[in-house]
Amino acid sequence: MVKTSEELGGWLRLVLTPGVGPETARRLLAAFGQPHALFAQNQSALRQIVSAQQAQALGQAPDGWASLTSETWQWLHAGSTTDLTRAIVTLGDADYPAALLDIPDPPLMLYALGQTDKLQPLKTQQALAMVGSRNPTPQGAANARDFARSLAASGLTIVSGLALGVDGAAHQGALLGAAADSLATIAIVGTGLDRVYPRQHRELAHQIALRGLILSEYPLGTPPLAPHFPRRNRLISGLSQATLVVEAALQSGSLITAQQALEQGRDVMAIPGSIHSAQSKGCHQLIKQGAKLVESAQDVLQELPLPGPLARGSMALEAAAKHSDTASSGQPDPDLLRAMGHDPVSLDALQARCGWSTAQMQAQLLELELMGHVGRLPGGLFQRVGVG
Repeated sequence: MVKTSEELGGWLRLVLTPGVGPETARRLLAAFGQPHALFAQNQSALRQIVSAQQAQALGQAPDGWASLTSETWQWLHAGSTTDLTRAIVTLGDADYPAALLDIPDPPLMLYALGQTDKLQPLKTQQALAMVGSRNPTPQGAANARDFARSLAASGLTIVSGLALGVDGAAHQGALLGAAADSLATIAIVGTGLDRVYPRQHRELAHQIALRGLILSEYPLGTPPLAPHFPRRNRLISGLSQATLVVEAALQSGSLITAQQALEQGRDVMAIPGSIHSAQSKGCHQLIKQGAKLVESAQDVLQELPLPGPLARGSMALEAAAKHSDTASSGQPDPDLLRAMGHDPVSLDALQARCGWSTAQMQAQLLELELMGHVGRLPGGLFQRVGVG
């Protein structure tokens, strides 16, 4: 981990130098070692590795470098407690996650907030990436939460991106299921760690930091720029043994994560959904291309080399599903649920199937929605939630 402000300043100067990208920076580090040694080189030595323009840029301090170094050093030592700490690890550091060294483009710097003492065990940590739609169906959100809860209970660390939808549900499920002393979940974000994006997840981010880790490769003050999120996805898949896609449309960032996982030599799994749901098309495409079809936590655990009884996760998932089915103020109407099936359905279609009046149908749907058995979708559609 970064120990001195001088060391921090050297790394930030390398990252901030215009015209010097990560690949070039890694070549320079391979040739000269640590940044302080790199910046001690003359122009002639630098031009053996980089272009004359890049060598000239390296000879000048980047704009804002000194102030960012000071701000970052203050952030690093502000507000840390025994339960919640901050750290910065750099490429080649002993605490750098070994899994990221295996990907084609490992970050030069990794900012960490939370259980930073568990950065070192990440070298052998059993981790699973869970990604999916930012606008999931009610069933998709429930699947993400239940699978994450069960898999975390089995000892897996759930890795995701803190986005709305499936990401948030996966983090929440992991926090519910993980043992108190385990690394429950890791959120890899596309901003600096001095801000939370999206704002709705401020409390969730706090809970993750208390029982897991929040990681970023971006300097403090970095806003949520669109190109950062597809790029951070390589870290979500790179830290994990496998990637589970819960729900995704055909044009989805989750498919980018899945593709990166394959390029990194990781397994890809996907949960199927309704053939009529646009949010399931991406998962179905992945399955057609060879991703493992997943219907239970047990399916995931069978693919991963975990110690102990592999049935534990599926048992926890079944218990969660039963709890979801029974946690209501009354019993759902079985005829209406059978008429709904498991695909999204309109009010008119349900009336045609049941022969009920509009008022009676709306009252029954509202009751089922309050009981957690039915979810309301855009476009006036309804969908049954749960597997019963």
